[in-house]
Amino acid sequence: MTVRKLISGALAALAAAVAIPASAAGWVATGSMAEPRAYHTVTQLPGKKGVLVAGGYQYSGSQYLATAELYDPETGNWTPAGTMSEPRAHAGGALLSTGQVLVVGGQNGGSNGVASCDLWDPHSGTWMPTGSLAARRSYATATVLDSGKVLVAGGWDGGSYLTSAELYDPATGTWSPAGSMMYGRVNHTATLLASGKVLVVGGDGLAGTPAELYDPVTGAWATTGSPVTRTRHSATILGSGQVLVAGGGEVTTGTVATAELYDPATETWTPTGSLLLARNGQGAVRLPSGQVLVAGGYSTWRSVSDSYVPDAELYDPNTGTWTATASMATGRACMPLTLLKSGAVLVAGGANYPIGSLSSAELYWP
Repeated sequence: MTVRKLISGALAALAAAVAIPASAAGWVATGSMAEPRAYHTVTQLPGKKGVLVAGGYQYSGSQYLATAELYDPETGNWTPAGTMSEPRAHAGGALLSTGQVLVVGGQNGGSNGVASCDLWDPHSGTWMPTGSLAARRSYATATVLDSGKVLVAGGWDGGSYLTSAELYDPATGTWSPAGSMMYGRVNHTATLLASGKVLVVGGDGLAGTPAELYDPVTGAWATTGSPVTRTRHSATILGSGQVLVAGGGEVTTGTVATAELYDPATETWTPTGSLLLARNGQGAVRLPSGQVLVAGGYSTWRSVSDSYVPDAELYDPNTGTWTATASMATGRACMPLTLLKSGAVLVAGGANYPIGSLSSAELYWP
């Protein structure tokens, strides 16, 4: 057998395993999760260990989930990954330096947030409780710092938007105060910068509110310019170190297509090209090419109509412009995009009307 035939056979086997389309571009279906879920956490594991999804919400039966599933990129299949100590949606998720996955807080019924946290061990495939937050919070952000500690900021405690922040230490499994933001935030974003600082942007009901920076060296928060008012937007760090903030919405402004760039060197915001479609609750991820893929979301502001969009587009940081790319098979919102080691992008679950929560998953090949 020639080397060419060996290579051809290997590529054919890989294509069969992950369903690479003939053109090697666009979206293809991959295995579906066992349970429909939206507002779940999605964590890329190191090496070839796959992607862990945990918790979430099922519109059918109004159920909050404690279950987790593991996606194998080589087979496209999902397997059970244990059960957390309690159901939770709108939780924060973070991959620790130990290889464990931390799931923080969340919501498990009504409008109440929870303070409990769980750790998933990739070796045993089981969950165990770890230290609880000082404050109940859902819709908070969870950011792994250069030190390995996890910064959790803002969120909803069942009665108010929180300004407080906390630090999780994986070495001790405990939380400590991390100062307070100037503004209570829900549905905001938190982005780790090359400097090690964390940029926090937007949130519900915060018209004209400045962005904020957390400095892990001093433990202090400071404002850093005033971006366009937005919530449920996407924030993606570019190869240049700048942060692309795109789309989103606000009760007073509706859904927007605008986008802007934050420059950490000057702490300034500048407009860039607008999305082709106004959207909020979308997923976004930077591709190996340096482009940013944005997909899905709502085209209207929290409408209960069929405003969940399948459309996807690409941002080119060299030109500051957006171009359309292939659309997903299913419109979905409130789900992350995850860049796999293969270069493909995984989207799993999410919210959709009139279906409710989705179990289906798709792969995007650039």
